[in-house]
Amino acid sequence: MNNIKVATITRTAVLILALANQILSATGHSPIPVDDAQLEQLISTGITVGAAIWAWWENNSFTKEAIAADNYLDSLIGRKEK
Repeated sequence: MNNIKVATITRTAVLILALANQILSATGHSPIPVDDAQLEQLISTGITVGAAIWAWWENNSFTKEAIAADNYLDSLIGRKEK
């Protein structure tokens, strides 16, 4: 199990939760009891949190020197420019 990537485990867990949610919905149960306004707020918050995490996680090079350093690193490890 040591060779299984975290992303694989995460995707599997999300799939299991989505399937459980779908089964509960199909049988008439409400696993997430929210109204339309709450749902809109949850979706908006989810998008904001996702965008914030993505922006924080990625390497954001703004200066000329940082961009040059990124290009140099890419050339060392054989990556093509983005």
